[in-house]
Amino acid sequence: MSRRRLAYLGSILFLASGAAQAAAGGRYDLSVVVGGVTAAEYPFQSKTYIEAIRGRSFSLRISNPTSERVAVALSVDGRNVIDAKRTSAGAATKWVLSPGQILEVPGWQVSGQTARRFFFTETGHSYAKWLGDTANVGTIEAVFFRERIRRPQAWTPPQEPEPLTENDRAGAPNGAEGAPGLADGAPQMQGEAKSRDSASAAPEAGASGSRREMMQPRPTEADRFAATGIGERTSNPIEWVDFEGESAPAARISLRYEFRTELLRLGVLPRADELFARERGRGFEPEYAPDPGRIH
Repeated sequence: MSRRRLAYLGSILFLASGAAQAAAGGRYDLSVVVGGVTAAEYPFQSKTYIEAIRGRSFSLRISNPTSERVAVALSVDGRNVIDAKRTSAGAATKWVLSPGQILEVPGWQVSGQTARRFFFTETGHSYAKWLGDTANVGTIEAVFFRERIRRPQAWTPPQEPEPLTENDRAGAPNGAEGAPGLADGAPQMQGEAKSRDSASAAPEAGASGSRREMMQPRPTEADRFAATGIGERTSNPIEWVDFEGESAPAARISLRYEFRTELLRLGVLPRADELFARERGRGFEPEYAPDPGRIH
């Protein structure tokens, strides 16, 4: 069974199921697929929009047209689709694409074997709302990183340790041959590190618990705007692989999505009602006044 790969913090990754397809177009690409069809894109004022269809599932298609592996940080509503974390693109866990590969990501990766499908819904019922942060709903972004070229390093033979003297052996703890005090120092440092990790993790766990327990506010207009839900489970096995990416991204592709009502309000889509038609009227035309008495 084939699997998908992803990159973790620029060094480790995992990959999704499905056979690799050849990337076309000669450039990195991100598209939204609804019902097996690529959604139409509408450029408008330096942004690119697609229409969200309430209740419809969708997947994200990313492509690598190059002859080298790339890692792709992929976010929906400002959250990494692998772990739902809010980080920089460089620090995000990433999908890894082989040379010439096209990959379709069906949803939020909830385990090493399973994803839960993306679907368009209202912000008030979205995954972002459940996570407690709707500041970035309506956004989809893919950031591509090339693999860092590893230069060969000169091999240095290991140095032979100097033989211990009688004084060294007498000072070693428990009569062991080694540096005095090393065995006592290491566990203390590890204990301090674990204590710091536990302390830093505690506020996050507390915030998560309080977030789910707090009372839901009254719905607002923003709660009716388009966002992404977390839908039914689907098989999507992944594996971790090694990957060291460059620090600067090779490409960044961003999409916006809204329901048709909002696309019309923004002016992304033309309105078709009669009032809008009146706004297209003009004052003068290069014609003569029609003569009612003339028979054509």
